[in-house]
Amino acid sequence: RHAGAGTSAGTALAKTELLHPSEFRARTLSLRGQRRRPLDDRRQRRQDGCGSRQAPRYGRPKWLKSAWMALTGTLSVASGHRKAPHSDNPYLKLLHKLFSFLARRTDSKFNQTVLRRLRMSKINRPPISLSKICAVTNNPSSGKAYEGKIRAVVGAVTDDNRLYEVPKMTVCALRFTNTARARIEKAGGECLTFDQLAMRAPTGSNVVLLRGPKNAREAVKHFGFGPHTNKKPYVESKGRKFERARGRRRSRGFKV
Repeated sequence: RHAGAGTSAGTALAKTELLHPSEFRARTLSLRGQRRRPLDDRRQRRQDGCGSRQAPRYGRPKWLKSAWMALTGTLSVASGHRKAPHSDNPYLKLLHKLFSFLARRTDSKFNQTVLRRLRMSKINRPPISLSKICAVTNNPSSGKAYEGKIRAVVGAVTDDNRLYEVPKMTVCALRFTNTARARIEKAGGECLTFDQLAMRAPTGSNVVLLRGPKNAREAVKHFGFGPHTNKKPYVESKGRKFERARGRRRSRGFKV
């Protein structure tokens, strides 16, 4: 019995003429509206990784993503940007709640920037010293733009004993060291928190936003690849017997 002879199309074909099984199957599939490629074309497509037998795929299948989203109740995959601080500090969480409200209800770029920096990790919120604040805000060429304005730092403010005189200024920060706070207040200035700043300037008017050197960490000195990038080597010790050949003299490859 021919394959597919039980169908109406197969019965009609069987009554009219006697066909080869392969030709009968091809005609039946064409009657069903399915496109059938020649045998040689199908073999070539299989070798190329196309068609019914595709090449093996590596990585996560698509159904796993949708299954995970259905299991966890998430509607989208994380974008990589933080939406809240990862810290357990309750005061930092309260500040994030305050500035998320201000950034949403005002058109101030200042509030949006402060909110983004509050979400950052501690590495990306480096401290800034009093000498750096004074050098930026008391610059002879651009210092007039900072006169009478509040200096805001989303991070810590530290003292610098190389600075002999601290001018009178109002500084807002997440944290002050004891000596930095004492020197600012002794000069007649003020040390504000960000909730006090939100009461004074809800939109950030007359406020200058500063931040410390992000790449001043000791770990950043080791980053880089290849010669002449001035990267700092991880050496067990510094002496005659430790890493004095390749990379440290011209006759042994290269010298950094």
